[in-house]
Amino acid sequence: MNNETRQILIVKPSSLGDIVHTLPMAHALKRCFPGCRLGWIVQDVFAGLLERDSAVDAVYPVHISSTSDPHAGRFVYLQALQETLSSLRRLRRSFKEHPYDLVLDLHASFRSGLLGRTNPGGERIGFKDARELNCFFQNRLIPVPDSAEHALDKNLLFCEQLHCRATDEDFYMCCSPEDKTVVQAFLRRQGIDESQSIIYANPAARWQTKFWPGEKWAECADRFFGQGKVMVFGGSSADLPYIESITRLMRTKPFVAAGRFSLAESVALIQRSGLYVGLDSGPMHMAALCGVPVVALFGPTHPARVGPYGVAHQIVRAENLDCLECRQRSCDHLSCMKGISVQMVYDAAITLGAGKQPRNRA
Repeated sequence: MNNETRQILIVKPSSLGDIVHTLPMAHALKRCFPGCRLGWIVQDVFAGLLERDSAVDAVYPVHISSTSDPHAGRFVYLQALQETLSSLRRLRRSFKEHPYDLVLDLHASFRSGLLGRTNPGGERIGFKDARELNCFFQNRLIPVPDSAEHALDKNLLFCEQLHCRATDEDFYMCCSPEDKTVVQAFLRRQGIDESQSIIYANPAARWQTKFWPGEKWAECADRFFGQGKVMVFGGSSADLPYIESITRLMRTKPFVAAGRFSLAESVALIQRSGLYVGLDSGPMHMAALCGVPVVALFGPTHPARVGPYGVAHQIVRAENLDCLECRQRSCDHLSCMKGISVQMVYDAAITLGAGKQPRNRA
């Protein structure tokens, strides 16, 4: 079948960073084959992000509780099972009326294999190195060479399978004029005018081992403020208690956007920023895809595999530690993050030209 007219379903329900790493592939497919129809199965909390994207024709939201969430309750596995079964039934009804002829499983798990099977027929493609028996759900497997070390490079292997090559123009994120208006109104209320550049700060992550001490965040924000640079703390409403513990330590006026914006509005705020300073998490990948220079604080994770992709950046970490890149989600000493000084972060920001206007690809 001609790729130009294909019905292509993407299975990549989570997480935020993984979805961001999949967007260039989707953009490339739509650019190479503008007549194709792209659908995407995604967790409902991320659906709004994809609904804004001009390359995605149909979004299929699911709600399945994360069994790896450190705050999940004791019955999370039972809850996730019930939600999975409900989602499978709902998707099966949707795809019975509008089936896809190609299913791209980029999540590579047992559950994503089940989600892909809800589409009747069609060719299913997945990674050859997939975990959790995912390979048994697929009709075609993509070998993963050692050169595809970064998660985004690995996802782009799907483009090669479909005879499409990604280019720089495929690296962008979408938001609406309304999203930008909401952000502009918020910044005006904070006393930040349109000519003033801001630094988007992301101090929170899902892993406890990725956190940088709150007192260092406070000192960093005060130091930037003293140099005429405004640091705006982003994040979700769940991050607010931690961010407030930081702002209580600050001597200067804090600017907090966490919990105020949807994901698409957060894209608009990041695009408005001249620099990202923060942890290895979803917003870091959003900033990179928006073309905003990144100062990324790394400890338990591997920058070559999940670091900022295709954008000017500085990796800041405490070198010469045996436990770096341990990938542990809990730790009793946190040496890797505590070893990062405020001066290291500040110097990295200055190297990237903190305060300059962003270089958006979109």
